[in-house]
Amino acid sequence: MPINWTALIVFVLLFGGITILGFLSSRWRRGDLDLLSEWGLGGGRFGTLVTWFLLGGDLYTAYTFIAVPALAFGAGAIAFFAVPYTVLIYPFVFVVFPRLWSVSRAHGYITAADFVGGRFGSRGLALAIAVTGIVATMPYIALQLVGLEVVIAAMGVHASGLVGELPLILAFVILAAFTYTAGLRAPAAIAIVKDLLIYITVIAAVIVIPIQLGGFAKIFAAVPPAKLILAPPGAGTWGSYSGFATLALGSALALFLYPHAITGVLSASSRHAIRRNSALLPAYSFVLALIALLGFMAIAAGVGKAPEFAASFKQYGTNFAVPALILKSFPSWFVGVAFAAIGIGALVPAAIMSIAAASLYTRNIYRPYFRPNCTPAQESRMAKLVSLVVKFGALLFIIALPQQYAIQLQLLGGVWIVQTLPAVILGLYTRWLEPKALLIGWAAGIASGTWMAALLHFKGSIYPLTIAGFTMPGYAAFYSVIVNLLVALVLTVLFRALGAADNTDETVAADYSAR
Repeated sequence: MPINWTALIVFVLLFGGITILGFLSSRWRRGDLDLLSEWGLGGGRFGTLVTWFLLGGDLYTAYTFIAVPALAFGAGAIAFFAVPYTVLIYPFVFVVFPRLWSVSRAHGYITAADFVGGRFGSRGLALAIAVTGIVATMPYIALQLVGLEVVIAAMGVHASGLVGELPLILAFVILAAFTYTAGLRAPAAIAIVKDLLIYITVIAAVIVIPIQLGGFAKIFAAVPPAKLILAPPGAGTWGSYSGFATLALGSALALFLYPHAITGVLSASSRHAIRRNSALLPAYSFVLALIALLGFMAIAAGVGKAPEFAASFKQYGTNFAVPALILKSFPSWFVGVAFAAIGIGALVPAAIMSIAAASLYTRNIYRPYFRPNCTPAQESRMAKLVSLVVKFGALLFIIALPQQYAIQLQLLGGVWIVQTLPAVILGLYTRWLEPKALLIGWAAGIASGTWMAALLHFKGSIYPLTIAGFTMPGYAAFYSVIVNLLVALVLTVLFRALGAADNTDETVAADYSAR
């Protein structure tokens, strides 16, 4: 495709605007950025509105905008699991995460591993939580690059070799610079612009495109029947139903365990701000349902058969469905706006993810194992440097390796991060589970989840579990966390029967409801 200069100019102007905003944000709610709590959590002073935009920018990423409709375009109705899982998660957040905020504020915890280490008195368990968070986050950052790379190519900037990667490299140099200087304040400020652009894009798309295609009735009529509904249960199997249900439930359990989500929660100014956000964030679920519908609109628009997009579909697969639909449906200036929304939607979560991973490394690996006597300024400086390493590591990953490796690792990321649930979530309510049992349960969950993904050749996450001749396809993360819980429960009973001594718990009951 030739370069779409109008779209590219609009894209660059909007990108330039958020770059300036990113650098200026260091002066917003000014704090001492030589403290990790200020650099990595914005001082914990974000109110309801800023937290809403931050969590929305954190959880609804460029890859979400690309991948969910791409799944609907390629596989059909299974893509809509993303809607109920985001509905399930917010009551869970409303009940659980104010407790994490309170105990973290009481003890100065910055990461989930901080809390686990303090609650269970186990450095080994805290290390396992930290390593899991970092490893699960890295491919997630790389996948933001996939979304950014696709929209840059859709504007006709697709030279081969290093020259072709220059726009991507430049975008992440900018990201690295303002994240280093401003910390979490930068993505928090940019998230406001990003979310407004995405709302404008989605609302325009669900109004304009159906009008062009003759209405929603014609859109759904153009979708093959097999893609409109899930495969029904048959003899000896639940079909797609159990896969859909466990995908929704497992994804809901995993979503807020990611380090970047916990960073967004702990940056809130109060537990009430978290609860108010739990009530307000379902607005994003509504937008996500509309985004998923873009996949069906792309089918109806015939973008997969359009000769002008053939080369791009060959290179990017179904990930090109939404950019192709936007190119076909809107004038060039609005294409620039929509692609900027997706591009900025890559930078915001990538920034938060790199900050969260850097905080985990610095607070839970570097400080306890390498520099136990480091000063707060040294701790903050190390986190800033690690955030650069994380970002450029993800950049090298996506440039040097095929995209499917990042996608395959992200499938594992969801399986791995949910294994922190027993220690983090159950730990907020009970100290009964024994730390060694939790650590062994974590290892069993990691091993069983990875084994299931390996049997699927790392090309999917729905494992066909067969018991007594009956097959129940289900999300590998859901099945593996059940293994994790069972092992932890059984071993806790065993260890306590053998007289295992309790480790020190530095928290008290009042910490979990502190304001």
